Amino acid sequence: MAVTEQGRDGVAVRAEAGGRFRVRVPRVLSVCMAVAAVYSAAIAVAGPLRSTLGPVTGLIETAVFPVEPNLGYAVFLAILAGALARRKRAAYGVVTAIFALLVLGNLAVVLSSSLMPDLVEEFSLTGQVVAADVNLVVSAVVLGVLAATRDEFFAPTRRASFRKALLTLGSLLGVSFAVGYTLVALFPGTLKPRDHLAWTLERTLGGVVTLDFYRAGRPPSWVNLVIGLLSAVAVLVAFAVLFRSQRARAELPAESEERVRALLRSYGSRDSLGYFATRRDRAVIFSPSGKAAVSYRVVAGVCLAGGDPIGDVEAWGHAIRAWLDEARRYGWAAAAIGPGEAGAHAYVRAGLRVLELGDEAVIEAAAFGLEGREMRGVRQAVNRVRRAGFTLRIRRHADLTPEETRHVIDRAAAWRGTRAERGFSMALGRLGDPADGACVLVEARDAAGRLAAILSFVPWGEDGLSLDLMRRDRGGDNGLMEFMVAGLIAEADRLGVKRISLNFAMFRSVFEGGARLGAGPVLRLWRGTLLFLSRWWQLESLYRANAKYHPVWVPRFIAFEDTRDLPKVGLASVTAEGFLTPPRVLPRRGGDGAAEA
Repeated sequence: MAVTEQGRDGVAVRAEAGGRFRVRVPRVLSVCMAVAAVYSAAIAVAGPLRSTLGPVTGLIETAVFPVEPNLGYAVFLAILAGALARRKRAAYGVVTAIFALLVLGNLAVVLSSSLMPDLVEEFSLTGQVVAADVNLVVSAVVLGVLAATRDEFFAPTRRASFRKALLTLGSLLGVSFAVGYTLVALFPGTLKPRDHLAWTLERTLGGVVTLDFYRAGRPPSWVNLVIGLLSAVAVLVAFAVLFRSQRARAELPAESEERVRALLRSYGSRDSLGYFATRRDRAVIFSPSGKAAVSYRVVAGVCLAGGDPIGDVEAWGHAIRAWLDEARRYGWAAAAIGPGEAGAHAYVRAGLRVLELGDEAVIEAAAFGLEGREMRGVRQAVNRVRRAGFTLRIRRHADLTPEETRHVIDRAAAWRGTRAERGFSMALGRLGDPADGACVLVEARDAAGRLAAILSFVPWGEDGLSLDLMRRDRGGDNGLMEFMVAGLIAEADRLGVKRISLNFAMFRSVFEGGARLGAGPVLRLWRGTLLFLSRWWQLESLYRANAKYHPVWVPRFIAFEDTRDLPKVGLASVTAEGFLTPPRVLPRRGGDGAAEA
């Protein structure tokens, strides 16, 4: 009996070890592809490095995998690496096809050499045959591992316009081929005229296809670099088309938006960020009962939720689990940016970890006043602007005429200029939409009646407002924002408003604590780092702009699944919030009439 128990334990241990191995295969393959991508890009760009590493390149291609000095191929491998890390079934199919072709190709060489040994000796092909033997074994082993771990690649790809993406890829690769063929004709180097067409086609396709093994000549290396660069652009634009069609399918449909608004009417007072769940570049997933929902957007492979779940607190857990299931299904990392304490606790109960991100500034209208020494700066700014002849007008968006709405939209766009729009968790991203009639607009006009600044607030339940948009004429007077905030609070009773949420101050406790007498060296160093970063991202100025009103500070958090995902989550967060703007290779799609503010 003891032997039997030991045998069972041994089987269990081996099964557990095998399970751990299978789970790690996607990440290992992803790392290998990423290394191959970096290597291919390096030898494509640096000619001397390519010559120096020639033997290494030959060894890698002989024993493992093709690595070509081609930027288009490098981009393809990099995208494939990212998809493998997210356990995409499509990536699994591509890698399996690659290694299956390697097995078939090497098997053909090995069988041919066995059947025709005289030809091997006559043409001195012994080296190629040995290389094929080695690569056949390696490729067969990898193919076997892929077959055994098929279930680890479970994430589907969201529906997208594959036909349009393939058409884009084919068209741009055609351009790459035409430009490359022209360059080869003008600068052939040692390449013979009869080889121009085949060589250009090989380079356009990344160099992984060889049409002539005995070709000796080649053009200058910069020609290969140009063709590779054009092919890389073709691959990137094709994937941009693919991803854009995926985002279009993931936008908030009208039916879901109405369900979200219904939840906000019943439960909107719980979270000042709730109304931003109506952003139309977000998707939403509901709990099975429909009583709660999580609003999210996918950025850089991260399923990024914004704020607390909306709806009935009792159903939050079910909505979060549905959201996590959706993220895991597609192989996305799951994270939530900006939940409050209640939301953070709900995410922790669902298995996520949280870190404090900063604080939201909330003004209680009944407790706010301009009296006292601590409000001296705000009071002076308000009085200075009032003496300069500025006036305020405060209305609901629904009370504006179409002409007034258009004028406000135009001014907001002009004042923004070419700067990227900031905000995801605390910004609506649109201005003047008929569905947002309950929003409040604060206009500041100079003595001549010209519009000088605007503030726009979204509803926060029945008695609150949350800042959405802040714009001003850059040549306008200092103190306009203080004048407008104080004026809005003075009108709070008329508007039925009891609390107003202003900007979010990231790392507020660091700025405040690091400036105190006796602050420790680590805190001072962290504060100094944030001050340095504030040269570009206005971290300190946002904190000071809020602190002058002496608000109630409400902590906000970031929730995530795995510590290893934090760099990716951080990148997705700063991208979504507009602090980091990726290059746009496609024009923005037209809107529906409402400004993207």
